[in-house]
Amino acid sequence: MAGAAVLFRQRFGVEPEIVVRAPGRVNLIGEHTDYNDGFVLPAAIDVELELACRRAGTSAVALESREAPNDTGWRPYVEGVRELLAFPTGIEGVIASDIPLGGGLSSSAALELAVARALVALNEAQWEPLAIAKLAQRAEIEYTGNRCGIMDQLAVACGQAGHALLIDCRSLAIQAVRMPNSLGIVVCDSAKPRQLVESAYNERRAACEEAAQLLDVPALRDASPAAVEALPEPLRKRALHVTTENQRALEFARALEAGRTDELGRLMLDSHASLRDLYEVSCHELDLLVELATELEGCIGSRLTGAGFGGCTVSLVQGEHADAFVNDLVEAYRQRTGLPGRGWVTRAVDGVSLVG
Repeated sequence: MAGAAVLFRQRFGVEPEIVVRAPGRVNLIGEHTDYNDGFVLPAAIDVELELACRRAGTSAVALESREAPNDTGWRPYVEGVRELLAFPTGIEGVIASDIPLGGGLSSSAALELAVARALVALNEAQWEPLAIAKLAQRAEIEYTGNRCGIMDQLAVACGQAGHALLIDCRSLAIQAVRMPNSLGIVVCDSAKPRQLVESAYNERRAACEEAAQLLDVPALRDASPAAVEALPEPLRKRALHVTTENQRALEFARALEAGRTDELGRLMLDSHASLRDLYEVSCHELDLLVELATELEGCIGSRLTGAGFGGCTVSLVQGEHADAFVNDLVEAYRQRTGLPGRGWVTRAVDGVSLVG
């Protein structure tokens, strides 16, 4: 990827004042639990967005995107962050990213946090990761209509190298969970884009809120799998996924710390089955990627990651097999579907930061 600083020099003929890097994120487990006050276990990863910029003469934010020069769909995320921060000094600059758009790796949260980090720096304000993550979530909800949870923004803002983050989405407490060096995190893009705002994402969230109301609990985090059995369909299925997924996220964090890889694999496959059968957010392409992954040497476990409806899978793979695993998985997937899937061996990295 050509760095944003290079693109900035080509565009403006001078050096940028600052360069910000913002990672994507992959969620190892805990899907559709964040907006139910539950538990998630994401990691910031080294598939990243860069923003090179300088102070603007007004409060406006004027950015150009190398990846989507004629697409204005990303601009509401930028405008939302700018308006909610309400700083007097804006920015102008260039974005470069190797985070797949619509792939479920939080390209939108990376953009939001990169813009926020730049604005905070150039307005000489205090950087407060938790507060800015909450502001970025609010910007996405209010300016795009996507009623997202807090996971993506927190992972991008607070990522720690070599660790996943066990996040309590009610208290916003974060526990860093060490990733064993022997495990590779492999992300595979199905090449089937998601359109969350136009999809069933908001419908799923509304169903969870209705289920919590019927159960007379503040959120589904407070319900037990046994309690949700009395709900009518499809609320029962939606709530059962959330309650069991919360348990899986906590069990996964404990197993990761203890190095119990067999348990990690079982929990990932159980999570995918629940997302497929109960929450009904998987699709043929994601199911196939998981099926193919589990047949390859070195695979510990695999599941869809992100909201579903397309996008990516995440697999944990024994490190010495990771590169071959990526090549074999992508080739097998192309042969079965004709789609140009892509794969990455990633690692857990620090959250958004200034790099220049």
